[in-house]
Amino acid sequence: MAVPKKRISTSKKKIRKSIWKRKGYEAAKKAFSLAKSLSTGNSQSFFYKKEKNKI
Repeated sequence: MAVPKKRISTSKKKIRKSIWKRKGYEAAKKAFSLAKSLSTGNSQSFFYKKEKNKI
C-alpha cells in the first residue's frame, strides 16, 4: 500500500538546491578557466597539438 512521504522543510530544500547550483557554477568556472588558459597559451596541465597556420 502506498504511503505518503514526509514533507521536506523549505530550508532543507533551499540548501540542497544551492549545493546543486554551486556544483554547476564550479564546473562552468573550471571549464572557462581552462578555455582561457588554452587561448592565451599559458596552459600547463592540458596538452594539445598546435597546428601551424597555412597561409
